[in-house]
Amino acid sequence: MANDPRIKRPTALTFGDPSRAAEPFAPFDAWMREAKEQESRDPDAMALATVDADGMPNVRMVLLKGWGPDGFVFYTNRQSAKGNELDSQRKAALVIYWKSLSRQVRMRGPVAPVSASESDAYFESRPRGAQIGAWASEQSRRLESRAVLEAEVVRVEKKYDGEPVLRPPHWIGYRLVPLAVEFWAEQPYRLHDRIVFSRAAPDAAWSRERLYP
Repeated sequence: MANDPRIKRPTALTFGDPSRAAEPFAPFDAWMREAKEQESRDPDAMALATVDADGMPNVRMVLLKGWGPDGFVFYTNRQSAKGNELDSQRKAALVIYWKSLSRQVRMRGPVAPVSASESDAYFESRPRGAQIGAWASEQSRRLESRAVLEAEVVRVEKKYDGEPVLRPPHWIGYRLVPLAVEFWAEQPYRLHDRIVFSRAAPDAAWSRERLYP
């Protein structure tokens, strides 16, 4: 079995192979760059899992908009269900799956809002239509009809006609600071590769181990 040519093994990359890295951010950056070259759409799409006050889980897709040693950043309406759960529980889990690469990254840890200046900077980079939508949508709340939403879009467009759209105070970014990051790579016969980085606290050193598939 050890020499079975049918069993794929990871390429020995100095930068991109998580089994050789001391921390998870460099291999994540390498995997994301490769995903951006090969994924046909939204390589930054990820599932965000939270829990409500009763411990009932929620999961939905969001877009990863920043990452590095300080954590992984995404943006949302703070008054939405996910915003309420993030603010009350202050912890979450994320998973990114790149089908074209047969790879997955999972992470979990505490969550905190990013600075107002970070939220402002990203909001300014969004298409104007998305900026208008951030004002028009009362995300996660009951909507009487599609016409009500469309009318609100028109109202906001008129309000900001010819002017920059300011960021709504409830539209912010959150940063997940991972305490665990798992890299998963598909292999034949379900003998997948799983490399996990973990640490006891955000300022602690990372440890690395390999898991059975």
